[in-house]
Amino acid sequence: MFWETAWRINLRPAGSVDCGLLFRADLPNCASSRHCESKVRLVPKGTGADRLLLAGPFGDCMADIARITEVIEPEAKALGFDLVRVRYFKGGEIGDEEHTLQIMAERPDTGQLVIEDCAALSRRVSDRFDELEEQGEMLIEEAYRLEVSSPGIDRPLTRPKDFAAWIGHETRIELSELFGERKRFRGDLTGFEPKGEVISIEDDGIVYNVPFALVANAKLILTDKLIAASRPLDTSGADEILEEQED
Repeated sequence: MFWETAWRINLRPAGSVDCGLLFRADLPNCASSRHCESKVRLVPKGTGADRLLLAGPFGDCMADIARITEVIEPEAKALGFDLVRVRYFKGGEIGDEEHTLQIMAERPDTGQLVIEDCAALSRRVSDRFDELEEQGEMLIEEAYRLEVSSPGIDRPLTRPKDFAAWIGHETRIELSELFGERKRFRGDLTGFEPKGEVISIEDDGIVYNVPFALVANAKLILTDKLIAASRPLDTSGADEILEEQED
């Protein structure tokens, strides 16, 4: 079976880049896997995040996200990637009834994944899920779509080291419960205390010291400062795309 895609080169004024390749690639063994169907689609989302979307037919049940994460993390590590986040949720691009398993990972040296990385991780995860299914463990029974991505520039902050790495940048934080009288904060990260895992964020001129354990969602805000501080995205294949468009 073949999958193919055409991606654009999008140079933003501040210097960030979305890039992809124009290519055709063979995807062996996909037809025999319950985690694949005949079409695989690559689409860009956010700032430079590459996503590999796969759809597969299943029954109906709830998913154990902790167990799913436990299975996925070694597969990411085997490829040299750090696992950033695993989410399982209902509602997606195709319809509100769709379920999506979203895997976000990165190379430690670049903070990103390129298309080939997304494809490699997707194959490993699908193969591992198939192995467990053959052994009698069904991780997800309902129909779902597998989505593999890199974090992008305006990335989520999910680990203590993420907060430490992005001190000085504007961030939005939502807590799982009230801290004082607030659950939401937006402002510059001013510090991170690793021993107690406490995040310092300045919101409207006031610095709040928020426990990492209470963080439900946190995300960097896309600013010129953040774009300037981010590593350049991989632009391999850009010449090929431009040549293809000119022909």
